[in-house]
Order: sequence, then C-alpha cells, then structure tokens
Amino acid sequence: MTPASSVVRRSGDTAGRHVVGIVDTDSFAKWGSHLLAAAPENWSLELLVVDTPRTASPAQLRSAFRGLDGRLAHLASAPPAPLEVDAVVDHVRLSEPDAVLVSVIGPVAELLVDEVHRTVPRRPVLLTGLPGISFPAKWKGVFSRARADLFVLHSHREVREYDALATENGVEPHFALATLPFARPGVVARRTVAPDSVVFAAQPSVPATRDERAQVAEWLAETARRHPGWRVVVKTRAVAGEQQTHREAFPYADLLPPDTPTNLVVETGAMAAHLDRSVALVTISSTAVLEAAARGIPALTLTDFGVSRPLINEVFVDSGLEGDAGDLVDGRFGTVRPAWMTDNYFHPATDDDWAIRAEALMQRRDAGTLPDRPSARRSRGGALRRAWERKNALGSADRSAIGTAALVVGAPIRSAKRAARRVLRAVRPPEPTVVGAPRSQRTQADETTRPRMSEVTPAESPAASASRAEPPVRVSGDRLGDRDQQLVPGGDPG
Repeated sequence: MTPASSVVRRSGDTAGRHVVGIVDTDSFAKWGSHLLAAAPENWSLELLVVDTPRTASPAQLRSAFRGLDGRLAHLASAPPAPLEVDAVVDHVRLSEPDAVLVSVIGPVAELLVDEVHRTVPRRPVLLTGLPGISFPAKWKGVFSRARADLFVLHSHREVREYDALATENGVEPHFALATLPFARPGVVARRTVAPDSVVFAAQPSVPATRDERAQVAEWLAETARRHPGWRVVVKTRAVAGEQQTHREAFPYADLLPPDTPTNLVVETGAMAAHLDRSVALVTISSTAVLEAAARGIPALTLTDFGVSRPLINEVFVDSGLEGDAGDLVDGRFGTVRPAWMTDNYFHPATDDDWAIRAEALMQRRDAGTLPDRPSARRSRGGALRRAWERKNALGSADRSAIGTAALVVGAPIRSAKRAARRVLRAVRPPEPTVVGAPRSQRTQADETTRPRMSEVTPAESPAASASRAEPPVRVSGDRLGDRDQQLVPGGDPG
C-alpha cells in the first residue's frame, strides 16, 4: 500500500468518486493539483508524486501546491514523498479509484498509462493533459497520451487544433475543455504591500540560445536602471540543482550583466505570491501571463525574437499583450483584447466539459463498457521494447536488469537515428518556423479595442471590463500622459 504520508484523502468523505492524481515535475505538479482542486465537490481526492529524474523538489512542490482547495490545501506545507512507478501502479491497483489524472511528462505518461492498462484488471478512467499554453498542437503530446480516455486542454482554439491533429494522424479525438485552473478571471490579489514589482516570468528553454537569454537579461537590467523605484524580479522555477519540466541550459542568474542594479533580483517561489505585489508581468510566452491577465494586471509578451512556434508565442498575436524591449524599458504594457479572449483561455466557465465527460466515462466504467483506446505507437518489441521505454522515461530511477539490457541494445540505435536526423536536417533544412515579425505596443497605440486600464480595479477581471476601450498602459515613475495609468499613487511604485 502507498504510505499514508503520500496520500491526500478528503477527510470524512466516503461518498462520490475517488480520483487519484499523479504528478512529477514543477509545472505538471502545479497544473494537476490545481485541476483536481477545481473538480466536483463529491470527488474524494488523492495526490501522488512519482519519482523520476525530473521530479520536483519539496520546495518546488510547496510552491506548486499553493492556493489549493480544502481537500488538498495542506499539500503546500507537507508535499507527498516521491514514490517509484511500481509503487504508484500498485496503489492504483489496490485502491481501485474511479479515475486517475496522469499529470506527468510525456514518456512517463505513456509508461504509466501502459502499466495501468496491462496490470490493473478493472482499470480506472485515465485522464491526462498538458499544463499551460498548448498552442499550436504538438503531435508528441498526443502520441504519448493516446491511450488515455480523456485529454484536457484549456481553450476552444486548442481543442480545435488537437482534434484536427489527432484525426490527421489516425487517433480518435478525445479532448476536453477546462479553464486553466490558476488563471481564472476575477482573482483578487491579496495586497500585503503596495505593488512595486515588474515580474519577468522566466522559461527554461525559451528563448533557447545563450546570446538571446543574455540579451533579455540586459533589457531587464536596463529596465531596473531606468525605474529605480521598481523591483525588477526575474522569477525562475528552480534553483541550482533542482529539475524542471524542460531543461535549462543557460539560467538567467548566470547571465546578468556585471553592473546589474540592486533592484534587479532573481527569485523563485509561487507565481501567485509574486503577482500579489506586481505592477506588471513580462515574459516571452509563459502561462504566467494568463495568470496576470486574469487579475487585470498589465502584461507584455516580448516579440523581439519574432513570433514563432519554438517561442510558443504565436497564440498571442492580436491579444493586445505583444511588445518589445523598448516597451519594457519604457514601462509600457498591454491588456487583453476582448476579441481575443473567448477563443483563447478566457471562455465562459459554462463551456468547460472535462468534469462532465470524466463522469460519463466513470459511469461507463461502472457498467463495464469503458473501451480501451489503442496506442499511437506502432513499433513492436514486446518486453524488451517496454523495458527500453521504461528506461527512457525513468533514467536512473529504473534499476531493473532488463532495463539495463534494453539500454545496452537501444542506446546505439537511438544515437544512430539522431545522427541520421542531424544529417537530414543539414541536407534538407526544415522550413523556417517564424510566422511573424516583432510587434510592439507603440505600433498598436492608435487602436481602441482594448479595455481602458484606468477604469479597471485590481479586483476586476478582463471579462468584467471587456466592453471598454484602452491604449497601451504605461506604468512609469515619469510624468504620466493623459492616456497612461499610474498604478501606485504618489510617484514611482515603491
């Protein structure tokens, strides 16, 4: 049985559905736990952390679990200890939950879903999904999760894209809609101090190159120099030695210029806590921008490196949030355009269907008619192939003899395939991925389709102000023009 310290069960609740969540990395832990916290009240919840090379640290888990509902709230102070994959699957087999939310990275998701299918006689409904922004649709995400019964996404646009992608590749669509659980409009910031921070939401792999990331660090340093009354916060998701969902080759902490001003700081912790004292949020494409927009906080998605799929920022085209380094340094930020919102993450809550569809699948399980979805993987290999996939997913966390044997056989094959792909890319370079040129708030200043921030209070959501019109927001300590807003009275925020 699973140790009691790693199980979170709703006290005194024996009625309703029993649902287990399984998480691993920082972003999947945050998404999975918050999605469960938004589940129907009659769901009795458990949450397990699976041990993989990228499993979040206790500190990362405490940040990820901040702000959960009463069923899971104490996770923020006492996160579950990681369990080996076999212990997680054993618990699922013995506890017989109605459903399991598989909120882990792709290779681990494929492994867990396959293990439950193979070893749990009366298997639960398997729910899965991707944290944050999942546009444009990516086949890799579908491929790893094709056998799950329901795949949760977060905008109408994403569902359409994934439906089309799955159909094109011979996978029956199984996508459901949920509001991003930590980006619900109407969140009221708990202002324990006056707003004083411009927060940069760092991403481990966007942008990818050292030079680009060093350039971003210099822009942030210049912003701090120009606005000494602000704290410019580089909000990272890990400290040295901690793992992340995506690998970070060039941490911002190592790229700050030698003359970095003292009001530029690098911090970790829960994004919600940083937003509580922020005057604006800046990023390339982090989901944090949606958290800010849900609170009515001005934001900026930097497009200096273009608009492209690798930057995960094409979804923000015409959102009203696009900008560049000049906007950042000048303190000029954007607000969400109403025309963009409904199709992109700010749909009405009544459109969400993930819990309803999950319940329908659980009823089919009750009746013994829950169908098994086929895998998207067409390769064969039996036990040795499964051992290879397990080793690939778990790395050093898999200590089995067959896993070691599979590694000996499979590693040279994988290396050869990678070398062949590199040669192919050199001979036939892929099509350019850039889909748009850099965009700035300045070029959008004459547009009048956005809500006017001077009329939006911190407690008001974008949806509540969608009928108003506004130019870009300039948040600065300088003398403000008629079309700018000073968020903190009495001068530069401080």
